[in-house]
Amino acid sequence: MSAARTFFVGGNYKMNGTLDSTKKLIDILKSAQLDPKAEVVVAPPALHLLLTKELLSGSKIGVSAQNAYHKASGAFTGEISVTQLKDAGIPWVILGHSERRTLFGEKDDDVAEKTKAGLEQGLSVILCVGETLAEREKNESINVVVRQLDAVAKQISDWSKIVVAYEPVWAIGTGKVATAEQAQEVHAAIRKWANDKLGSQAGEALRIIYGGSVAAKNCKELASQPDISGFLVGGASLKPEFVDIVNARLIKRRSLETAV
Repeated sequence: MSAARTFFVGGNYKMNGTLDSTKKLIDILKSAQLDPKAEVVVAPPALHLLLTKELLSGSKIGVSAQNAYHKASGAFTGEISVTQLKDAGIPWVILGHSERRTLFGEKDDDVAEKTKAGLEQGLSVILCVGETLAEREKNESINVVVRQLDAVAKQISDWSKIVVAYEPVWAIGTGKVATAEQAQEVHAAIRKWANDKLGSQAGEALRIIYGGSVAAKNCKELASQPDISGFLVGGASLKPEFVDIVNARLIKRRSLETAV
């Protein structure tokens, strides 16, 4: 991984948790010894965003929404706008998560429009891309990911506030995990796309993280791959092992420093 790319770990709580359990999760994170060189962001349900922000006040851990709508305001019942996130001081938003695409019908152009709107409001974006099992079995993984990225690239030119999360749909919440080699193959393809589309400087700086049943047992091998700059964690972010995932690179770095 490039020295310029800060290791990034996002915890996506999805539609899980109560006010009490969220407080307990935040207490665990605040009391843990986290890798000081890692950037950590948690994404609670929308109802818990302001509480989480308050609980994390003074810490280095960031807060993200799990989704947002591109319109600033209007008759869009149940939606939260990027403008409202900015107003509430929520600095991050996850966009294009596979569950939004597959369960709620979001198209590539929808995700691109949201991404553009979020960046225009000064938000940082965790942009999710990934293929279904059927697409992987047809050897379409890279084509699908490039198509999803191209849709966003038509709307924006500055990718400095974007973290790309590669999350194969077939590995999310299933317990199935892409092997380190499979994940690296797609991450390398995204890196090549970024270098070709954005230029080598921006392409090499882009953080590309892996999501899909990431756990303490597999995070170290995944983190050792050259183009994997971190993780977007689902179920494991609701457990104490999230700390181990944040620290996936810490043990290796300490061993290297000791050797020197």
